[in-house]
Amino acid sequence: MRCAKAIDRMDFEAISQLKSHESCGAPTADAIDALLPQTQCRKCGYAGCRPYAEAIAEGRADINQCPPGGDAVARDLATLLGVPYKPLDPAFGVHQPPAVAVIDESICIGCTLCIQACPVDAIVGAVKLMHTVIANECTGCELCLAPCPVDCIRMVDANQAPTDAVRRSAAARARRRFDARNVRLLRERESRTAAATADERKRATIQRAMARAHARLQQRGR
Repeated sequence: MRCAKAIDRMDFEAISQLKSHESCGAPTADAIDALLPQTQCRKCGYAGCRPYAEAIAEGRADINQCPPGGDAVARDLATLLGVPYKPLDPAFGVHQPPAVAVIDESICIGCTLCIQACPVDAIVGAVKLMHTVIANECTGCELCLAPCPVDCIRMVDANQAPTDAVRRSAAARARRRFDARNVRLLRERESRTAAATADERKRATIQRAMARAHARLQQRGR
């Protein structure tokens, strides 16, 4: 319980001590994930921060593959895991100042592809209507850039120099939005599946009714 509460509070000192806490044993993916920036950018080579954390915990990934986190996150991970610090591996990209996406609303065609790509639901809009970015929620992942068919999205400097506390708070908020989005997508998939199942049942019912009617007509014609 103590370990889980420390992670939930995003208490950096408590997390960094997990490796020596008898009740926790080796650092878990939860503890590692708690130190990642939660941009969900996939630049580390994994499908998000959590898969990267799991890979680190299992010894399949190194601590220096996170460009958004840069050397600061690499140092935090080294402290947590009790391993030597390694600077960011340039093969995965370079660390850049915090940035946010901006949509040129005069060019946007309302295709919704950027909305679908955003891992934290930081883009709002509707089909064939103007889209816009919620700047305070944008993680700067850049995943919205490639899908845009009219190149109306660009990244701009967020003009921030976040402290460790601000960085951890932003990461916690991004994780909550990411998790909420996944829950929403799951519900939508389940709803579509249920609707499709209902349609199939309806068609099957209609087909059986038509078959019975056809059979009765044949009997009358004899």
